[in-house]
Amino acid sequence: LGRGRFRTRAARGMDAAGLTLKLLLVGDSAVGKSSLLLRFTDGAFEPCLKPTIGVDFKVKKMVVDGHAVQLAIWDTAGQERFRTLTPSYYRGAQGVVLVYDVTRKDTFTGLESWLNELETYTTKSNTVKMLVGNKTDKPDREVERREGLQFARKRSLLFIETSAKTQDGVQHAFEELVIKILQTPGLWDKSTEKQGVQLMESSAQQDKSLCGAYCPLS
Repeated sequence: LGRGRFRTRAARGMDAAGLTLKLLLVGDSAVGKSSLLLRFTDGAFEPCLKPTIGVDFKVKKMVVDGHAVQLAIWDTAGQERFRTLTPSYYRGAQGVVLVYDVTRKDTFTGLESWLNELETYTTKSNTVKMLVGNKTDKPDREVERREGLQFARKRSLLFIETSAKTQDGVQHAFEELVIKILQTPGLWDKSTEKQGVQLMESSAQQDKSLCGAYCPLS
């Protein structure tokens, strides 16, 4: 997919060199949030990562659509007893990645509670949300891709499947999330918050690998 397929007047005109975006990784324990982050930021995979306690944090610089941005990515604990910092780490997030394990149906059905938590704690109503079905490299799938896609469409989420182990889809997922955030200047640019933004999208938007933009609700 071409990085230039989404462009906004605001994004083209901004000085993005100093732009830092806050992203969150949320989801049940052991769905692979920390593995996705490690793969994306360090290009590494460790099969036996310990559960995250509280919040982990990494910074990653990347170039999207010709603009350099810095991502501050918060990796949150999925285990209930560690989720004590919830309001503070949701505050001000421009993007949220909801992760489930395609081999564990319970992590998929648990997404509703995570979305409810997002509604409660996110301070920005237009925060971009992406649904990620992880561990596609494993054979015992319990959640089909179409189920994830239907869930995402119903709730206006971006959607992609990934494997932190093989790195399939990982870079693509974060790129798509950042592109959508850049399409929403109200999330990061106060000067354009009340201005209309003209989007120009090519016919390549509906790629088979994911919902390339907010999926239609119909």
